[in-house]
Amino acid sequence: MRMGDAPGAVEIFKLNVEQFPQEWNVYDSFGEAYLKLGNKAEAIANYKKSLQLNPKNDNGRDELKSLGVS
Repeated sequence: MRMGDAPGAVEIFKLNVEQFPQEWNVYDSFGEAYLKLGNKAEAIANYKKSLQLNPKNDNGRDELKSLGVS
């Protein structure tokens, strides 16, 4: 994503989620990639999953708040 390839990053994060479905950080990163693509619905879903796995994830909570989700 740092190189401006959000679509490529989404594909990598899909693989991460498949390999590490209980790791909160992969969902947080997946949410970030979808947000960069403008797909707010998928970003929200992934940030919510991240928070479900790690309720102390401040980034996920902050991103959801900025998206108008409480």
